[in-house]
Amino acid sequence: MTATADATTARISALLERHPVIDGHNDLLWEARQQVGYDFDRLDIEAGGTPTHTDLPRLVQGGVGGQFWSVFVPASLAGDDAVSATLEQIDAGHQMVARYAGQLAFARTADDVAAAWESGRIASLLGAEGGHSINNSLATLRMLHVLGVRYMTLTHNSNVDWADSATDVAVHQGLSAFGVEVVREMNRIGMLVDLSHVSPDTMRDALRVAEVPAIFSHSSARAVCDSPRNAPDDVLELLRDNNGVCMVTFVPTFVSPEAAAWRQELNDVAAAQGITPADADAYSTFYDAHALTHPTPKATLADVVRHIEHVREVAGVDHVGLGGDYDGVATLPEGLEDVTGYPRLLAALADRGWSDDDLGKLTSGNILRVMRDAEAGAKELQQQRGPSLATIKDLDGQQASVDQPSSEDQPVSEDPPATA
Repeated sequence: MTATADATTARISALLERHPVIDGHNDLLWEARQQVGYDFDRLDIEAGGTPTHTDLPRLVQGGVGGQFWSVFVPASLAGDDAVSATLEQIDAGHQMVARYAGQLAFARTADDVAAAWESGRIASLLGAEGGHSINNSLATLRMLHVLGVRYMTLTHNSNVDWADSATDVAVHQGLSAFGVEVVREMNRIGMLVDLSHVSPDTMRDALRVAEVPAIFSHSSARAVCDSPRNAPDDVLELLRDNNGVCMVTFVPTFVSPEAAAWRQELNDVAAAQGITPADADAYSTFYDAHALTHPTPKATLADVVRHIEHVREVAGVDHVGLGGDYDGVATLPEGLEDVTGYPRLLAALADRGWSDDDLGKLTSGNILRVMRDAEAGAKELQQQRGPSLATIKDLDGQQASVDQPSSEDQPVSEDPPATA
C-alpha cells in the first residue's frame, strides 16, 4: 500500500468515527426467516462468518453506525396474510436488537440514533417494503409506526390498490385519491415516504403532495442506468426541492447499464415463453437456466460511484445517501461484496475530490437531517389535523382495484428475480 493510500485509509477511518454510515435498506431479517426461521442460535450474527452479507463484526468493519432493517414481505402475500407476516418481521427485528443489545440499539428518532452512537452501538431502525403490508388500512399504518417502523416503501414489485409500481403495468397513473391520503397520513405520523420501487408517476404524485421530506431507501440514477427501479432526473430535482434524500443502491442491474440490458433481454426471452417476474417460481427457474449460458455482466464499485456523483450533480450533495440492499440480492458489485465495502467506496470518492464535509453528508448527515425534518413536520401536522379515518372505499369508490396473487412465500433476491 502506498503512502497516499495509507493516508486515504486513515482519513476514511477517522471520518467514519465522526460520521458513521446509516444505510437505507438491508434484508437480513428476511434472510433470517428464510434460512433459519428467525433462529439466531443458528444464524449468530455476533459470531461472524455467517452465510449472509451482514453480521455484526462486518458492520463494525464497514463503519456502519445505523441500519434501516427492512421488514419486507413478498407481494404474493395479500390482505391479512401480508399484515401478519409484516408483524412477524417487525417482531424479528425487535428480538434481534434485544438479543444483541450490547451492539445494537433500537432507534425511532434521530436523537435515538445519536444516543446509540454515544453508547457505542449500531442504531437499528425499521422500514416496511411495500404498501401491501397495511392492507389498505390507515389504522394498520399507524400501528406499524407505533411498533417502530420509520419508513414505508409505497409499493414493492407489484401495484397496490392505490399506487403504481415501477415494475408493473400502470393502473392508477401514479397515486389514487386514497394513495394521496396514505402519503398525507405518513407525513402526519412521522413515517418517511419511501419512493424506491414506485413508478415515476407515483414518485411525482407523492412529491407533489408531500408536506415533509421523502426518501428513496435503495435506488440509483436512471440517467446513468436505464432501470425502472431508478429515479429520473426530473424526480431527483423534485426531491431536491422537497429536501429529501436518494440513498444510492448497489444492486448490479440498477447500477450497471450492461447488467440492466442483460436483465431486460432475460425478461424479453422469458416473456416470449409466457413467463413473467410475477410468476416467481417459474421465473426463478428460468433465470437460473438462462444464467448458465448467459452469465450476468459484472458491476463494479466504479459503477456505484457514477450514480452517487450523478445524484450529487442533479439533486445536490445535500440529497444523496447510501442504501446498499445487502442480503436482498444474490450478487453485488466487485469491491462491495458485503457490508465491509463502505470504506472502499468512500475512499474512491475521496480520491475524486470529495471533502470530509460532503462525505459526512453522504454517510449519515443527509438522512439524519431528513429524519429530523420529518419528525418536526409531524409535530406541526398533528396540531393541524387528527388521525385520518378515510377508507379506500370512501376515496376511490371501491375496496380493491388490483388483483393480488396468493401463493407461498417467494424469494426476495433482486437477482433473481427483481424484488428487493
